[in-house]
Amino acid sequence: MKVLKYIALASIGLTASSCESFLKENPASIISEDQYYKTQTDAINAVNAVYFLLNAGGPSIQTPYNTLFNTGMNFAGDDEDPGPGATNPDVRSLAVLAHSSSNLRVYELWQQHYAAIKKANVAIEKIPTINFDATLKARLIAEAKFLRALYYFNVVRLWGDVPLITSYQKYVTASDYAITKSPSTEVYAQIEKDLTEAASALPNSYSSPDVGRATAGAAKALLAKVYLTKASQPLNLTQNYADAVKKAEEVLSPADGGTGTYGYDLFDNFADAFLPATKNGKEHIFSAQFKSNAQLQGNNQNPRSILTGIPGLSGGYADMVRFYTVGNDKFFSVFKLYTPADKRKRVTFVTSFTSPTNGRKYGLPIVNTAVPNDSTPFFNKTWDPNSTSVTNESAANVAIIRYAEVLLIHAEAENELNGPTDKAYKSLNRVRRRAGLPDLQPGLTKDQFREALYLDRRLELVFEYQRWFDLIRQKDATGKSTFVANLQKVGKTNATDKHRLYPIPQSEIDNNPKLEQNTLWK
Repeated sequence: MKVLKYIALASIGLTASSCESFLKENPASIISEDQYYKTQTDAINAVNAVYFLLNAGGPSIQTPYNTLFNTGMNFAGDDEDPGPGATNPDVRSLAVLAHSSSNLRVYELWQQHYAAIKKANVAIEKIPTINFDATLKARLIAEAKFLRALYYFNVVRLWGDVPLITSYQKYVTASDYAITKSPSTEVYAQIEKDLTEAASALPNSYSSPDVGRATAGAAKALLAKVYLTKASQPLNLTQNYADAVKKAEEVLSPADGGTGTYGYDLFDNFADAFLPATKNGKEHIFSAQFKSNAQLQGNNQNPRSILTGIPGLSGGYADMVRFYTVGNDKFFSVFKLYTPADKRKRVTFVTSFTSPTNGRKYGLPIVNTAVPNDSTPFFNKTWDPNSTSVTNESAANVAIIRYAEVLLIHAEAENELNGPTDKAYKSLNRVRRRAGLPDLQPGLTKDQFREALYLDRRLELVFEYQRWFDLIRQKDATGKSTFVANLQKVGKTNATDKHRLYPIPQSEIDNNPKLEQNTLWK
């Protein structure tokens, strides 16, 4: 995929004798905004800048789909914990729900999402003024709208009511940037508008070097997820279940009961959904793109999941499963929720690493009286088996939405709308069958089907930046949120409804007098 992440930097040679001339101001060498948005290349670069904040990385930066969603969100949930290598106090306070409005990771999530939204607004406003191919112009604007919708979807789920900014802000005074929050329903309305318009203008696919950009199928798939989220906790706009079913069926293939013509399908092998060798394949609807060992363009999540001290491997062990007590087992985790037949277990986790230096296996045994010979599981979805000598980053993409999730969205929305119909069973069983599990048989109640689906969704999407958002929106048989109960189940006894939304960063409130803190965080 061309230049979705890459930024070219001019190489400037400096010597001690040239420092004085280099430091002299030279306004003529600076390109002003009015000079920049003039060509087709400028338009492409403007949209590439919006993609860039999905996955930029390196030793000093985290972006949402390149470790920040893990350190700033997943650790707050029930599947993960910061490991010994995660020493940042803001990260560790978030993991025990002791975070505040001054938490650095909370601020970074806010700041980076709004920085990306600003870039999208610039592209949407400036590209129409440039004279170049009309078809490409419409596509680029649609890509920017898709990305703006994705960023706002994350923001509204994390903070609820938020400032809704859809125009390029180019003000002179600070007071001009003082903006009130918009109700979450208005934010969702804008998300739907952006995705609907994007779906009508985006192509179904791309050829190299543009593979990985947003497509019409991606816009519809994300819209189905938006509808499901609106119909769930906390908005409970249940009329949107029908919209989720309809939009999911526009993505599903005819073989799966849909009308989609995008060529999406499940890989036969679950591992292929994550291996770099098969990325951007038939199951991948939209992903954050990575390239290993090339100018800091790799997935930096990879070394965080590897045990430290293994010869030949760069491991930081910053990400670990959350252990909690179930019965006599004080080392229970999501790893043990899989049945032995579930093929997803040994793809999602490993219990040992092989040193490329000496060929020995390294693991971390647990002294567990309830489970003899127990061992620590390590997350494995970012591992690149073709690059074991360079594990400080990985070429593994991050799937933002894949076909398996659309099947799960369809099954869940159909069950909530009509009960466990044949359509709901068919979509869920497709995911289960690939995992090596038997089909669920007709006869389940609506509540039983929901519980089965919730479990399969959790096990299918472990370590894919999905669990926290599911914790927020899922419910029990009475329609009550299960958020607090699920967190307390894994030992987070201080969890309350307050934690379903993040606090708005205090620095943002200090800079914007019209921005109010979320009610339960005041």
